[in-house]
Formats: sequence, C-alpha cells, structure tokens
Amino acid sequence: MTPRQALLLLSAGIAAVTGRSTKPNFIFIMTDDQDLHLNSIDYQQSVQKHFAQEGTWFKKHFCTVSLCCPSRVSLLTGKAAHNTNVTDVAAPYGGYPRFIEEGFNNDYLPVWLQDAGYNTYYTGKMMNGHSITTYDNPRINGWNGSDFLIDPGTYIFYNSTMTRNHEPYRNLPGEYSTDVVAATAVGFLDDAIAASDRPFFLGVAPIAPHSETITTPKPARFEPPVPAKRHEHLFSNVTIPRTPNFNPDTPGTASYFKTIRQLNQSEIDYNDNWYRRRLQSLQSVDELIDSIIDRLSDNPEVLNNTYLIYTSDNGYHIGQHRLPPGKSCGIEEDVNIPFFIRGPGIAKNAIQTIPSSHTDIVPTLFHLAGMPLREDFDGEPIPVTSEMLACNDKSEHVNIEFWGDYLVEGSAFFGQNSFPNNTYKTVRVIGEQYDLAYAVWCTNDHELYDMTNDPYQLTNLYNTNGTLNGWPINKLASRLNGLLLTLKRCKGRVCIRPWEKLHPEGDVKNLKDAMDEKYDSFYLQHQHQVTFSECALGQVLSAEGALEPVVWQNEWDEWSWAT
Repeated sequence: MTPRQALLLLSAGIAAVTGRSTKPNFIFIMTDDQDLHLNSIDYQQSVQKHFAQEGTWFKKHFCTVSLCCPSRVSLLTGKAAHNTNVTDVAAPYGGYPRFIEEGFNNDYLPVWLQDAGYNTYYTGKMMNGHSITTYDNPRINGWNGSDFLIDPGTYIFYNSTMTRNHEPYRNLPGEYSTDVVAATAVGFLDDAIAASDRPFFLGVAPIAPHSETITTPKPARFEPPVPAKRHEHLFSNVTIPRTPNFNPDTPGTASYFKTIRQLNQSEIDYNDNWYRRRLQSLQSVDELIDSIIDRLSDNPEVLNNTYLIYTSDNGYHIGQHRLPPGKSCGIEEDVNIPFFIRGPGIAKNAIQTIPSSHTDIVPTLFHLAGMPLREDFDGEPIPVTSEMLACNDKSEHVNIEFWGDYLVEGSAFFGQNSFPNNTYKTVRVIGEQYDLAYAVWCTNDHELYDMTNDPYQLTNLYNTNGTLNGWPINKLASRLNGLLLTLKRCKGRVCIRPWEKLHPEGDVKNLKDAMDEKYDSFYLQHQHQVTFSECALGQVLSAEGALEPVVWQNEWDEWSWAT
C-alpha cells in the first residue's frame, strides 16, 4: 500500500464517522505579477513556513503567457493561449468579454468541478475587463460563492471595487484590498467546511504585488504598489538584487532589447523604491496565508485532506536587461514563477526541477480529484505526490508565447510607455543534461541560451560556432526550431508529446533522441522555419509563417515528406 493510499483509507475512515467527503479539497492562492528571480519569496515568512517547509517547491514552473488575463485564462482552462484565443488584457484580443466570446463561461475549471460534485468559491481578481459594466453582462458562471475585484477599482489598494455573488458592486474607500480578500476567503472557507458532505475549491487572488493602476482617464497610469500602512516601514534598505543582468553594460540582441539604453542612477533609485513597495505589499499576503492556515488548523480533518497551492499569474522584472518595471517579456524573470504545493502525499521541505506550466495545473487538479482528463487539455498532470513521482513521465518542454507590445510601468523611463515588436514564441527545454531557452521574435531575431551556464541570459548562442552539450549549435537550433514550430499551433496531445507529431514512428521522445545525426538533413534542410511577416498585436495566423511542421518519414531513401 502506498502512503497516499493509506492516507485515503484513513480519510475514508474519518469520513465515515464525520460524514465528510473523501474527495480532496483545493485552496488555490494566486498573487499578481509576483517574481521568483527577484527573491520576493525570501521576504515572505509565511510562504516559507507553510509552503516551502510543509510542501514541495517546483522551481521550474512557468507561465505560458507573461500577462495577466491570457495567463489566467490558460490556467483556468488547461489550454495554451493560442487555443483560448485570449491573448491580451483588453479588446479586441483579450479581457473578460473575449473570455465570454470564446465560450469559456460554461467550459472552465469551476464549472467542471461543480459537475464533479464540488462546491466552488473565489475571491479577488479574476481577470482584466471584468468590470462594473461587464460583471453582470453576462455573469461569470461556476461559483457557489464569489466576491470579485472588478475594474476600474481592481488595482486600487485602498479604494477597490467588488461584487459579491453577482450583487450590485460596492466601493471600499479606506479598506485595504488584500485584507478584504483575506477576510472574505476565511468566510468562504467557513462555508465550505460547513458543507461537509461536499469537497470544495477555494480560489484566493489578491492583487499584490501588482502596481497600483489608475485606468481612468486613459491612458492608464502604473504606479508602485501600495502596502498596508502597518508595513510601510519595512525593508527600508533593501534594493533590487544586483545580478549580472541588472542594468548590464551591453545591450541585448533581439528586437528592442538592442536599443534600450542603460538606466541612470535616478531611475535605479526609483526602481529600488518600487521593489521595496512590492515586498511591503506582499506582507499582507503572508498574513492572508496565516489566516487560512489558522482556520484549517482548527479543522485538522479538513486540513489533512486539502491541497494548497501558491503561485502567481506571471513574473516580473525591474532593471534586468536595462528594462523598467514590467512583465510581458520572454526573459526568465517574467516567465519562471513561484509554484508551491502541499497536501496529502506531497513531500515536505522538498524541491523539484521537473518542468511544468500553468496549462498543467487544471490537469493536475483533475488527477488529484480522481477526475478523467479531458482530451482537449494542452497540459498534463504535474507529478506532485510521491506516488506520481515514482512513475514520472512528464515532458521536458514548456511552450511560451506572447502577442503585442511591452507596456512600461512607472514614470521614470524617459517618457516611454511601451515598446513595440514584443510578439514572440519561446520554448524552454529542461532535461537531465540540458536547460535551454530558444526564442523567435516577430522581427525574426533569434535567441538561444544555455540556462545551465548562463542563467541570466547574457550570451546569445544563436548563429555562433561551437557546441553545446557536445552538439553543434546550428544542429541544436534546428531541432529547437522544429519543436517550437510544432508547439506554436499544437492542440491536446501534440502540446504534451510534440515529438510524436514530428516522428510518428515513436523513436524520438525528447531532444536528446532528436539530436541523432540521421535526422540532420530533415531538420537542417527540409523543416519549415518559425518566422513572422509582421509584429501583430494579437494572434493573426497570416502573420505567423508556416503553421504546421514537416513530418519525418521513415523511408529515408525516398523522402516522402508530409505536412
């Protein structure tokens, strides 16, 4: 008997006495724009105590779009953004209205969980464009209890706007947003525990450490986040980590990265203050975590049957590669994000480097809940429990994509509020012998980084001589091009097992297999290239070159190529 089976048996025994459901519960805490590589979690004692020490940290977890709304929709549907077609935060390519237009209001996580017998609750930010004019037109489906932050007050820390259970919205002047979300979360948790015959999902989404965003009048203004007054004095001497890629002497090699000038000292000082405000704002999130754990601790039978997840919708940068505050880029700071999980069968005080992404989260919840996986999932279960790790067959790649401009946050960067030509496609490949990042921009610039030896992405290896892992760079890039080409329009299993699409015979399962020299001609001479004809602001297929890869045929001498 495995430990998880033993725990389930024990839970069944308790359930027989208490009348509680034996299905696991889920509490999902998601911050907004929280970094991993700027060390924000080092300043969160409650994350360390309740998640890092009591659960497992997946260090190689990625968002698949580094932007709030598309990332959240991908997470809630288990689909890549190119399949949700929600690729921006506002019309015409994104936002809550686009979520509705694409038919997801009746076809996403809470609806599926309700169909499986779960009670579902949510408080905090759902997605951009969920506003005072759209929240009831139509109402968002799938929640037994809800209290949503809505625009234009979503990002106003001391005067937010919320709507509870579809009732008319209310403004909350003088009340601190994260404190309101915390109190609401505990109230919904009480409701969930009281309904003991049904398992529950509770989503908790505070806005910290997102910038305070004033959306009216347009254009929107992005200011530093506002901490609770009780935390304003903290971290007064802390500065942004001065990593090798912080305001480097040499510019980047792709798109607008080539021309960004170095930050001056006043801009660096401004950014350091922005960084401190982010850390301060996260302290109320720590208190939110404490309040949830305290309430669960009063109900140990519930705590022992509950999975808790802590993550962010996307990452963030401040000064890396000379960039002003923001997200939306394919750099590691923007896409590699916090992901912690604790609960039945999950190792404590553990770290995993298995690659995973937000499209894997819903399949993971399905697996833990004993629900059959949907064929249209673009992700697969993350091996979070000891039992799942024992038979791990997780793929080694993560597909990352973006459309549109990079919006600059703050007001200290010579008056520029955006950078164009930020549409790109990226693939991360993480195996036992390699950790690679490969990107193609809409300007048709390319990047290839050896993340093992160059984690700060300062040395672009694309189009250089030499080898990486013993492989010639040009041959390695050709395989990564084929992989990225396969992933850019993938659906379902192709997103999970893309090498099967390229090699239907099944003899190539990973990058190492694909590097066999017998495939050199196939990838170097016959495979389509990932290209763009323009830098579109949304998913415009006519601008994205070849949409399907050439498929390997076993008849080497005859070369009957298929597409």
